[in-house]
Amino acid sequence: MESNFLKKVEFMNKPDIISNIAEKLAVEKASVERVLSAFEELVIETLKKGEEVSLTGFGTFSAKHRSARMGVNPQNPSVKIEIKAVTVPKFKAGKTLKDSLKK
Repeated sequence: MESNFLKKVEFMNKPDIISNIAEKLAVEKASVERVLSAFEELVIETLKKGEEVSLTGFGTFSAKHRSARMGVNPQNPSVKIEIKAVTVPKFKAGKTLKDSLKK
């Protein structure tokens, strides 16, 4: 079920999201941009603290630690390289989101 307020694009970037939300809610783009920026900051700050952000039905943002490991140089596979440990963002889709894409 595609909403009629969405403009047809092959992918949607931040300005597209802001425009579509502003149009749907009949509010100024600047207001939507501030809300979206605040949401981004909140998610980042929460993940940095090691906590998760869950939007029921939509999905859960989390941060996972990836341990250091040995890998190979893709330009020269005979050369081994050390890949440092890193914390990476993860997103797990919620049931409502998954189900809406199955139809």
